[in-house]
Amino acid sequence: MKVESSSWAKKQSPSLRDFHWQAGYGAFSVSQSNSGQVKLYIANQGEHHRQMTYQDELRMLLQQHEIEFDERYVWD
Repeated sequence: MKVESSSWAKKQSPSLRDFHWQAGYGAFSVSQSNSGQVKLYIANQGEHHRQMTYQDELRMLLQQHEIEFDERYVWD
């Protein structure tokens, strides 16, 4: 998925020729009943992350769902 999406992004604009994903990745599932909320979140993601960083949000989600993690392996 990362290879295909990187290739697609680079074809969209010359300004994205250096686009690349970080080395790691996370996968999350969403129930159909929450798809509207997810679409709204994505549409407003820029504004949302002015108030809470991605890193802080991921930490919160992992802790909220009692998922153990080691920060040495989470960030590039």
